[in-house]
Amino acid sequence: YPYNLDFDYGALAQLQHFSINNLGDPFIESNYGVHSRQFEVGVLDWFARLWEIEKDEYWGYITNCGTEGNLHGILVGREVFPDGILYASRESHYSVFKAARMYRMECVKVDTLVSGEIDCSDLRPKLLANKDKPAILNVNIGTTVKGAVDDLDVVIQTLEECGFSHDRFYIHCDGALFGLMMPFVKRAPKVSFKKPIGSVSVSGHKFVGCPMPCGVQITRMEHINVLSSNVEYLASRDATIMGSRNGHAPLFLWYTLNRKGYKGFQKDVQKCLRNAHYLKDRLHEAGISAMLNELSSTVVFERP
Repeated sequence: YPYNLDFDYGALAQLQHFSINNLGDPFIESNYGVHSRQFEVGVLDWFARLWEIEKDEYWGYITNCGTEGNLHGILVGREVFPDGILYASRESHYSVFKAARMYRMECVKVDTLVSGEIDCSDLRPKLLANKDKPAILNVNIGTTVKGAVDDLDVVIQTLEECGFSHDRFYIHCDGALFGLMMPFVKRAPKVSFKKPIGSVSVSGHKFVGCPMPCGVQITRMEHINVLSSNVEYLASRDATIMGSRNGHAPLFLWYTLNRKGYKGFQKDVQKCLRNAHYLKDRLHEAGISAMLNELSSTVVFERP
């Protein structure tokens, strides 16, 4: 499992004495007094800058895991397009297909290339067969097994060539695995809200190295009003999926993001990629078949 275990949170040990709960909307205080909303919003702002969306144009929250990010992103897509069809590559994370079952969405599985990337030559006819319905797409920024990164630009181009205008499709980017790595890889397809995407999610306990499962979900403010509702019990509005949310996770994420900064993560990315290539080369020298995608730090080899 792709955890980053190179961390030291000793400086935050005293926080374990508190029950911290960020239930509800991170931008609106609830009636529960012990929270870390200011740090949560700081983390969200950090990722908003990374993914190029203005502060007043995004909404997001810190999730309990990567799956929750996918569940939320696809739910927003479904609410924007209630009759939309979900398209996802066969190598997408199982939570994408879980979302389709939970929301009773029609889901079309798209074939993949040998690398594990979505095969847009297979996506095209499937889009054309359903031109009368909006498209909701899951784009992988690192697949579970092969670490494949779907080419976001080619996916958008395919949608446009099939006659889907920007107001007839919604793209969720599942960046649970490599969502924080790809911005620091020059040759990687750029994930940016300057492109017609609807949401991006990333895990906090993988590459970031948070000691508890968590994640970050960012979507466009214009989409979130369809989900948001008043909750009298909380004295707040809520558009999240879960109720109570871990208030410690934002503190740990904020600590790491500020301690490392962009340069620190860039160094970590380069180190991971070097190590992956080293492992692949040593396996080849030992006569063991191994695969490593160009943008990936995941080395794939046969089960011994």
